[in-house]
Amino acid sequence: MGDKGEKGEAGSWTGATAAKFENKQYSEYFDPCQEAANRSIRCLHRNGGEKEMCSDFFQAYRDCKEQWINARKEARRKERKSWFG
Repeated sequence: MGDKGEKGEAGSWTGATAAKFENKQYSEYFDPCQEAANRSIRCLHRNGGEKEMCSDFFQAYRDCKEQWINARKEARRKERKSWFG
């Protein structure tokens, strides 16, 4: 299955994805994990809503979100440190 190779890409939030997030307008919403979410939904449609068939896609989405949240926390921590450091 070619989708498993894409799992790593969806979970990564560096490079172009991070740049797109950092350069977005303040009021613009950007979810770097949207592609992983789309893959999960496509899997559900392909498999008639059978969630067990899509567990890898759901896990890829959860991993991506966790990585994104941790990266944002770290970035905010560094921003605060530069203000007070």
